[in-house]
Amino acid sequence: MTHEAYYMVAGHRFCVEGDSEVLALMDNYAPFGCEAGDTIATLHIAQGEVPTYQEEMRQDDEGQTIICGRTASGEHVFGFLLSDSAAGWLICNADYRDAQLIIANSEHRLAKFALDNALMVLYALATADKQTVLFHAAVVSCEGRGYMFLGPSGTGKSTHARLWLKHIGGTELVNDDNPVVRQGVVYGSPWSGKTPCYRNVNYPLGGIVVLSQAPYNKIERLGGIGAYAALMSSISGMRWDARIADGLHQSENDLATNVPIWHLDCLPDEAAATLCHKTIAQ
Repeated sequence: MTHEAYYMVAGHRFCVEGDSEVLALMDNYAPFGCEAGDTIATLHIAQGEVPTYQEEMRQDDEGQTIICGRTASGEHVFGFLLSDSAAGWLICNADYRDAQLIIANSEHRLAKFALDNALMVLYALATADKQTVLFHAAVVSCEGRGYMFLGPSGTGKSTHARLWLKHIGGTELVNDDNPVVRQGVVYGSPWSGKTPCYRNVNYPLGGIVVLSQAPYNKIERLGGIGAYAALMSSISGMRWDARIADGLHQSENDLATNVPIWHLDCLPDEAAATLCHKTIAQ
């Protein structure tokens, strides 16, 4: 029997349709549950055959792979692999408002991986032209504002967030890996990293910090094209059509213009957190 569940993230409602076994995998979405209503996208989870498609690109990150392609009729297809094991395929219509997820393996870990990644991809693409961006970042709140830490995998985003939690009074973790930013406000999401953190909260962005590992601690303000460029690599979204590319560009430009952006060369120590907080949380 098919059931419907509705969720709202950063003010955007989406629907998931599937059987009770699939919906039972969605505990992390519970804080975002909402009433039925107009949606930005609906994900149908069903059995079926994977359509034939042409691979166009793939992204690899620490044993996780997303394969992106198109069918001959123009549908967008995303394949999700975990440690080279196929987990599922997402098939989307042209405007990403309607999509189907075919789960390849009923094993809990793989099915959950496919479901979370399908919803992240669908959400990011469906909201790209709505001043909404899904970031690869860690976020903390302090004194009523949110502070977002960016950088490639392994840079120390989560470590720096933990240093704030430990050494900066009044700090709380908002999200460990996949926050959403909409019009200068950062939101928690149902998607997180190695630290589970699924909080339905939001804060005005007080600053964005790009981290680099270094044998010293030094922070400087970025401006102009440097601030814009610092955001691009941390934003989730495939820019292969004009609507998505234009939407992400507008969001990046607005953030680079209106939110302070900093670069922090740092050690993983208390002094780095203290320097960062003292500089950006003025």
